[in-house]
Formats: sequence, structure tokens, C-alpha cells
Amino acid sequence: MHSIYIDIIRSLSGFYPEPEAKALAKGILAEVFRFSTLDLYDGKDRDFSEKEHAELEDILARLKRFEPFQYITGETSFCGLPLHVAPGVLIPRPETAELVDWIVTDFGDEAHLNIVDIGTGSGCIAIALAKFLPGARVSAWDISDTALDIARRNAERNGVHVDFKQVDVLSHISAEGNAHIFVSNPPYIREREKTDMERNVLDWEPEQALFVPDDDPLRFYRKIAELGLVHLAPSGVLYVEINQAYGSETVDLLTGMGYRNVILRKDMSGNDRMVKAERP
Repeated sequence: MHSIYIDIIRSLSGFYPEPEAKALAKGILAEVFRFSTLDLYDGKDRDFSEKEHAELEDILARLKRFEPFQYITGETSFCGLPLHVAPGVLIPRPETAELVDWIVTDFGDEAHLNIVDIGTGSGCIAIALAKFLPGARVSAWDISDTALDIARRNAERNGVHVDFKQVDVLSHISAEGNAHIFVSNPPYIREREKTDMERNVLDWEPEQALFVPDDDPLRFYRKIAELGLVHLAPSGVLYVEINQAYGSETVDLLTGMGYRNVILRKDMSGNDRMVKAERP
């Protein structure tokens, strides 16, 4: 293995578990310094310039403060699409890609869909749906100016059109609409769960996009479902990502509000993670 790879792992020892330190070392060398697989495994020394050494030291210092690697590079991938990310938006998770896959599988053969993504953040869901359902008209809402700026940049980068709007969903009163799909990955982590979270999430990702009060963990789902009753077209469909601890409660909430054919689905790790429901 290349000596720089070994040095990076040694530097991060004590801050990250060994498997994570190894993954970070590979990511740094491949994504920042453009090491090929041969460069990494051949073990031959490659001269680093003074500038490259300074850049590496800066990256390592930021990682030791538990800044997410994606924020350091400003880049991540979601559903195979390149996205810019920064501390004003959540870093997209693989579980959210599963939610997108569910929608694309259900509607891949249909055209002229109207889709609304609520709490778009980086724009990952809206952009992926616009890319993989090219006949769809996609709107995306967020309360944050920073998030909307990043999402617009990501849509342009991926060559798709999304109608971005600044909306506070908790106070939004929707007019009668005709959306075929509501989709959302809203805040769903309870405040009391902070003690169990890693510092790279807790110290860096936006709290507004993560947390809900302990005494009202379903507040966003209730409001989104209320909006769906007036904004979704008849037999329109609601898809949401959920807190694994509240799968049955989310199903009961939607069923109690009259939604039909409510389905709870597990993610790749076997956790309750997604719910689909049809408007009555």
C-alpha cells in the first residue's frame, strides 16, 4: 500500500474506528488527489508538492474535528447523480435513495406526473425523480434560503428542471391542487436521541432538518398528510421516510386520517423506514 495511505490511517487513529479510517484514507487519495487503484495498491511513492501536503494536513485537521468528508470535498453522490453539499443541507443517505427507487418503480411507465418534494434540502429527491421520471413536473419546497440555493445549483448541474419554492410546511395553507405524488424526508429524530448520535452529524448537519420535539415526533407527518388531503389529486400517493421507532404510529396516523392502502416498508438494514399511502 502507498505510504501516504498508511500515514493517513495512522493520523486518524484514535478519532475513527480502523475500517472508517481506511475508507476515509481511500476517499481522500481517490477523490482529492486523484489516485488510481494502481497508485494506491502499488505502493510506489508519489511526490507530493508542498501545496498538496498543506491540503492534506488541512483535510486531516478538519476530519479530526469530525467534519463530514462530504462537506470537506463539497461533493456526494445520490442515485448515481453528483451533488454539491455544504453544512446548510443534510448529506443524502442510502435509505433515501431506496425511497426514490420505490417511487420510480411504481411510476416509471407513467408520464405527466405532478410531484411535490417537501423539505428538499440538497434537492436530492426532487432531482433524482426529475432525472428518472423525465415526463414528470417536479416542485420542491424548503424553508431554508441556503438549502434552496444549493438545490438549484444541483438541479442545473444535473440538467433537470425543478420548480423550487420557499415554503414553511408547518404554517403553509395549500390551495386545492392536483399533485399526483407527495414525497418527503422530513425531520424525524427526537431531541432525546441526540445523545446517541455521532459528532459528525450532531456537530455539523443542520438541526432544523434533523430534529423534532420529544412530545410531538410526528408533527411533520401530520401536517404533510393534512396538506395531502387537499393538495393531492384523488388517489394521489404520499411517500415518506420515517423514524424507525415510529413505523406503526405513522401508519396509524395516516390510516386515522383516511388514507388508504398504507404500506410500511423496511430499508436495506431491516429497519422500518418508508411509508406509502393513497389519498382517499
